[in-house]
Amino acid sequence: MLAEERIQKIKDYVDANGSATVNELMDLLDASESTIRRALSDMDKNHLISRVHGGAVSNNTVSPTILTMDESLENRRSINTDAKKAIAQYAASLIEDGDFVYIDSGSTTEFLAEFIKASNATYATNSFAVARILGRKNFNVYLIGGEFKVTTEAIVGEVASIALEHYNFTKGFFGTNGIDLKRGHTTPEIREGITKGQAILRSKEKYILADETKFGVISSFTFAGLDDTTVITTGKIPKEFTENKKISMIKV
Repeated sequence: MLAEERIQKIKDYVDANGSATVNELMDLLDASESTIRRALSDMDKNHLISRVHGGAVSNNTVSPTILTMDESLENRRSINTDAKKAIAQYAASLIEDGDFVYIDSGSTTEFLAEFIKASNATYATNSFAVARILGRKNFNVYLIGGEFKVTTEAIVGEVASIALEHYNFTKGFFGTNGIDLKRGHTTPEIREGITKGQAILRSKEKYILADETKFGVISSFTFAGLDDTTVITTGKIPKEFTENKKISMIKV
């Protein structure tokens, strides 16, 4: 293999994955350790990648934002509304008559409730707002019991998680505070994270509704891995996420 071809393959792999170890690249290219290390050193000098101990990281990877506190749902309702409505409208089209659907609390899931037309499905939610919207449409709705969290207007905690153990959903739609390639889907508060995780476990099809502001963000508690769900978002997301098959991009 020519050196130029080797360098291009390494760069493509590192950019696609955010990072790579020397051993990974040895297996990928069927090359010796000395060959890979020499290539990485040359690429680092030319600013194609950044050399680190044991491998390399992509220069295209943005350092994640760390988020440890929730913003109030009232504030989030007015942020990025066009993208959230487009995501919600697409998600609503996935619900069919006969489905048993779980809808998480959140600003985008509230828009989802507004767009739903499947009146012969059954719905469960931990959100007072979502329950109210669906109830006004005369849909069949179950409100999960448990502790009320004022900031996100959600029912969370141990009692809610225990209640969810009795349900088996065909589809579940969830919000998230952060999406990271390695840390997955995260939220600032453990009680809410545990409730989200339990609902995801009880859902056959699992969808995360997330506008572009959630990508490259890590919060305190991981409630699901990136490969455990399908993400519905707009096309304005960081490059390192675009090739992930579990992320479905729609146009606003």
